[in-house]
Amino acid sequence: MDVKLTLHRKLSMKDEVTNQIKQYRSERGLTQQDLAQLAGVSRQSIISIEQGRYVPSLPLALKIAQVFECSTDDLFQLVEA
Repeated sequence: MDVKLTLHRKLSMKDEVTNQIKQYRSERGLTQQDLAQLAGVSRQSIISIEQGRYVPSLPLALKIAQVFECSTDDLFQLVEA
């Protein structure tokens, strides 16, 4: 397969990032406000991330993973279009 075509498919803007933030948060008994404080962001940011309206920056994704003591791969998945 053509390398350029393969690369284009991997970088498609139609790809979606899903996350397991709400599940991890609920399993640990944390509120959205609790997680927001631990991650250093607003509660509104956590709401937007959980609802898939906002994909966090890499530093924020890493911070959230640290809070849950897991990898970013456990929290975020790339769904290819």
